[in-house]
Amino acid sequence: MDVLSDAIAAMRTGRPHSSRTVRFAPWGIRFPASRGAGFHVVLQGTAWLLPPDGAAPVALGPGDVVLLAHGTGHGLADRPGTPLADALPAPDGSWPTPPDRGPIGSAETLLLCGAYQLSRARAHPLLTELPPYVHLPARVGAHPRLRAAVDLLGAELAEPQPGSDAIVPALLDTLLLYLLRTWWLTERTDRSTGWSAALADPAVADALRALHDDPARAWTVEELGALTGLSRAAFARRFTALVGRAPLAYLTWWRMTTAGRLLRSDDLPLRAVAQRSGYSSEFAFAKAFKREYGVAPGQYRKGARDLGLRTGGGPADARTPGSSGSGRPH
Repeated sequence: MDVLSDAIAAMRTGRPHSSRTVRFAPWGIRFPASRGAGFHVVLQGTAWLLPPDGAAPVALGPGDVVLLAHGTGHGLADRPGTPLADALPAPDGSWPTPPDRGPIGSAETLLLCGAYQLSRARAHPLLTELPPYVHLPARVGAHPRLRAAVDLLGAELAEPQPGSDAIVPALLDTLLLYLLRTWWLTERTDRSTGWSAALADPAVADALRALHDDPARAWTVEELGALTGLSRAAFARRFTALVGRAPLAYLTWWRMTTAGRLLRSDDLPLRAVAQRSGYSSEFAFAKAFKREYGVAPGQYRKGARDLGLRTGGGPADARTPGSSGSGRPH
């Protein structure tokens, strides 16, 4: 897998969910903070995003997409001054269905909203660099793949058909990847530093891809430098400057992240998990894992099973397997 796909897979817990709703003015919703990430798409009409921390309201038009990757509380309304009502999910996690018609002459807004459950315990730095919200305005001819994913998801939610239960989660995952890729590669204004620069730098991107493709390999800085056509010293400087960790330090961090994901999502014996994580000795792996997570691998796996959070990624807090990890829709 590539770095972006791996970063999402490492953080995912549970299944994403979404809804397609019509709102009639005046309307305002206050979304609480959550451990996940949420998005809003204005399919028809207009809306205002009321960002966290008192930032200026953001006008949203037809086709605009907003991603709130850090689960921060926020508001959505027909106008900035409209009072907000708390958004409270039903016990099954679904959201109340608003009225299908409003007052005569009231403005109508069609929204597509969704949420992802993501663990923050080992958040990949690629995602931690994201701003409080990402706004992707609709522009003619811009982001055709993202628009296609939005259209497909909207159609499945509007008219569910056989297979929709499997198609919708897959489209939600696809939409999240398109949102992130669009922002990282085309919309971010400063792409000279950080992970935006790392993904755009051919040498660093090649090295990251190699590390993610084969984390169990006994990589050396010399090998990675040769792979990218740079000397050992030049490669190490460039990688560290852009990624924020030295090459082998990042490899160790990614190995432990991979190990946690394997323990949560597979029934592999500990020896196999150790080998896939780059450790020939189960004892050495267990020692390194406990140093990183604070618990032994077997205890970590049991905690994930007890919570029933193995599907799709793992517990909400990888350092404390007994913690709760349910995300709320945005």
